[in-house]
Amino acid sequence: MNKAKVYFIKDITPENIVKIYKALGRTLKGNVGVKISTGEMGGHNYLHPELIKDIVNEVNGTIVECCTAYGGSREEKAKHWETIKAHGFLDFFKVDLMDEFNEIEIPVHHGIHLDKDIVGEHLNNYDSLLILSHFKGHMMGGFGGALKNIAIGIASTHGKAYIHSGGRTISSKDCWEKGFIAGQDEFLESMADANEAVISYVGAKNMAYINVANRLSVDCDCDSNPAEPEMGDLGIFASLDPVALDQACYDAVKNAKDPGKAALIERMDSRHAIRTVEAANEHNLGIREYELIEL
Repeated sequence: MNKAKVYFIKDITPENIVKIYKALGRTLKGNVGVKISTGEMGGHNYLHPELIKDIVNEVNGTIVECCTAYGGSREEKAKHWETIKAHGFLDFFKVDLMDEFNEIEIPVHHGIHLDKDIVGEHLNNYDSLLILSHFKGHMMGGFGGALKNIAIGIASTHGKAYIHSGGRTISSKDCWEKGFIAGQDEFLESMADANEAVISYVGAKNMAYINVANRLSVDCDCDSNPAEPEMGDLGIFASLDPVALDQACYDAVKNAKDPGKAALIERMDSRHAIRTVEAANEHNLGIREYELIEL
């Protein structure tokens, strides 16, 4: 059986993020977008500029983001820019809010629930993408890694509502206030649908994926007051296969010799988080079987 290669480095440093990227053997070409979460105002677990500056410089990348769909400091564009500035990203990088001015629809092929994804218009400005994700828990998704960073992260505000509602609405108000929210597995499968759309649109050969498993809170960087981590950092994981990458991070939490892992495992399993990985595999976006290669 073929296995995907997932690379791992325990020590989380700027230099090691570059090292693990180079191990992938893929040079991202042209105008490179580096998709991260810039974090909600008040939160502190996002990947800080000082940690990621070397890899962004290595690929000559632009930090790319989109607005949220749940209020907070990043749904309204001006406030989102204030948050990006407050978190120090403008001191180091070019930053592009991809849905600042417009959005586009891209097709989902054979979606489980969705027939389209709605993303920031500026996605068209990038020839390739580095999906640089903070792996951690998530209130709704169970965990956030590469697949969530692609699906929710690249969706515009309307696109996020469309995913969260399983394709019922593009209105965040309708989604949260009028009960158009999707069932749990429906939401996870809709994220996989959105992954299929983005990866098909950009091209799998134009993407690479790095997960940094530090500050392993049960809460996402979209939470302005996240719970403190109960387990220690795991390390840096990277792959050309986003399915294998998220599977490897999920397994690493499960297999960690750290009693503090119980809270994160409960968060992941109570939300059936692995369903996103399963559905992405069903979309042929990658395979779940992997070889872990420690550098």
